Amino acid sequence: MALATASVTDICLAARRASRELASLDPGTRDRALSAVADALIARAPEILEANGRDVEAGRAGGLDVALLDRLALDASRVSEMAVGVREIVALPDPVGEVIEGRRLPNGLEVSKVRVPLGVVAVVYEARPNVTIDAAALALKAGNAIVLRGSSYAALSNAILAEIAARAIAEEGLPDGALALVAGGDRDELAELATQAGVVDLIIPRGGEGLKLALSAVATVPVIYAASGNCHVYVDASADLDAAERIVLNAKTQRPGTCNAAETLLVHAGAAPAFLPRALRALREAGVELRVDDRARALAGELAGSLLEATEEDWDTEFLAMILAVKVVDSPEEAIEHVNAHGSGHSEAILTRDVEAARAFRLGVDAACVYVNASTRFTDGGEFGMGAEIGNSTQKLHARGPIGMRELCTYKYVVEGAGQARP
Repeated sequence: MALATASVTDICLAARRASRELASLDPGTRDRALSAVADALIARAPEILEANGRDVEAGRAGGLDVALLDRLALDASRVSEMAVGVREIVALPDPVGEVIEGRRLPNGLEVSKVRVPLGVVAVVYEARPNVTIDAAALALKAGNAIVLRGSSYAALSNAILAEIAARAIAEEGLPDGALALVAGGDRDELAELATQAGVVDLIIPRGGEGLKLALSAVATVPVIYAASGNCHVYVDASADLDAAERIVLNAKTQRPGTCNAAETLLVHAGAAPAFLPRALRALREAGVELRVDDRARALAGELAGSLLEATEEDWDTEFLAMILAVKVVDSPEEAIEHVNAHGSGHSEAILTRDVEAARAFRLGVDAACVYVNASTRFTDGGEFGMGAEIGNSTQKLHARGPIGMRELCTYKYVVEGAGQARP
């Protein structure tokens, strides 16, 4: 692993050198290195938890909110899950060298579109120390070198995780510089990383809007934003109300500090009189603060006095907390219009038994992931069978949705001939 005293530029140049060797390594070598990482995480779990405990203690003393503390904290189960995630990545088919498509031209040339590593991937992330391992495993499996920059909140956790992973892969023969951690210091350091054009091939920020704005202002390296999740659940007039209540509670409360948690509930006026009294009561009993429009309040019964008035700002807010905005709409088209006006393009759900309403929502909503009769909480690389993810892209070019191994690759055309020359 790069030493803390090395400059960002030196770390990135070492990663560039390592990337050339990684791209030519056989899949078995990369897989053995990742298996060693999984073993080392379990063997050194007490060290990981000790370092993380110090980060959590400092975060609590520094006034971090509950959602951030949840994302920061590790326990034995979460460390084990990291190791399991690495092993799941090892078990996936190797993407490097995969022939995406091929054809024979009339002149006899054989043209193949072949998946290849990007080269050097940098990941900038906030709070979640598990990203250190998830990102490293995905990048290395795809034949890339990786440069990591975590937040100061998780400095000790990230340092021990990166040290464990770097030592494990080095012992299995991966080149020096293949995995490096930048300390996570000031914005000048971030700017230096984001301007390594020609050295770093891609930078992926995983965090809030502040991080996104800081990078977009200076980056000369291509960026895929693993952006915020202002996600909606729309309960249509024909929805199964028992299933709808269960899904809404899951989408909001199962882990509210994640980007795929629901932030707004939209309910069709035809379902609202039967659905809202029970759903609002269940949400309040679960500890959710409700911010509602006038039509929802009118159906809240005895709860009406405890509900807050939803503001225009609430429709645009990713709360990452036990807070939910609630609105009554008159049609699927109005729900779609609201989602497209206020959503972040992350994950949106419709709960319905109407085939036409489902089709309209699927086609009309502009988001990376659209769900029919399921919770938004499934937007996750692991849940999608990708082993893990670095984040969820809300962009439309190169990668959209969970950023997994194949999103960390590009491709080249390989053309094989038998002496042809262009006439």
